[in-house]
Amino acid sequence: SGMVEFHKRFPGRYYDVGIAEQHAVTFAAGMACEGVKPVVAIYSTFLQRAYDQLIHDVALQNLPVVFALDRAGLVGADGATHAGNYDIAFVRCIPNMSVACPADERECRQLLSTAFEQSHPVTVRYPRGAGVGMPPLEGLDGLPFGKGEVRRESAGGKVAILAFGTLLYPALAAAEALDATVANMRWAKPLDEELLLRLAAAHELLVTVEDGCVMGGAGSAVMECLQAHGVVRPVLQLGLPDEFIEHGDPARLLALQGLDAAGIEASIRKRLQG
Repeated sequence: SGMVEFHKRFPGRYYDVGIAEQHAVTFAAGMACEGVKPVVAIYSTFLQRAYDQLIHDVALQNLPVVFALDRAGLVGADGATHAGNYDIAFVRCIPNMSVACPADERECRQLLSTAFEQSHPVTVRYPRGAGVGMPPLEGLDGLPFGKGEVRRESAGGKVAILAFGTLLYPALAAAEALDATVANMRWAKPLDEELLLRLAAAHELLVTVEDGCVMGGAGSAVMECLQAHGVVRPVLQLGLPDEFIEHGDPARLLALQGLDAAGIEASIRKRLQG
């Protein structure tokens, strides 16, 4: 019904290519070559099917295509085939690509605007279902490209949690119990290196939290950056494990992976005790 509505409202600007994902990406590349700024709305898990086109037709030519990646992270209802757990890892390794991770509805709208303002390809990942209830701004104002923000300052300077995407909210809840600093990182690529290095200098333990695979994900980007700058600081990477996660209620699945507020708190306490 949503597709029909778009087609009615924007008949000259909306193309439904069905489930032809590879065609969708190359079609967008062709439009971008001719001066149009296309937005490809596609499930994270189905962008995998167009990976070759993403690299060869879009990124190689550095075309300004926005990828609105729906169903990012654990979707629950459709099981392992529809879980968008890998896009941060598989997109951030591609030159010219950027990866935005909005924390809520408001940021999603803002980061889509920011992505559209860029002259290169950008993915904006967002989950299935409801957000936290943050009303979007009326306008189409963006957010600073490649910059995060500190959302909670700790008095103690022991732990800093770096949240990428919607897990910012359980991270904030865990931080209240732990008195931890929390950064809303917003971008997995480019990483806000200035913010990261500032937090690393002021805290004993860094904790990365993401609704995606730990292997090669945003936490890995954090560790790469620290190594590149010669900064030795322990990093606890919280995210999805190296296994396929089956069908289930999304909130329960996140809790089972230790990615709710209680799980994040427990993992950090365990690391601090260790």
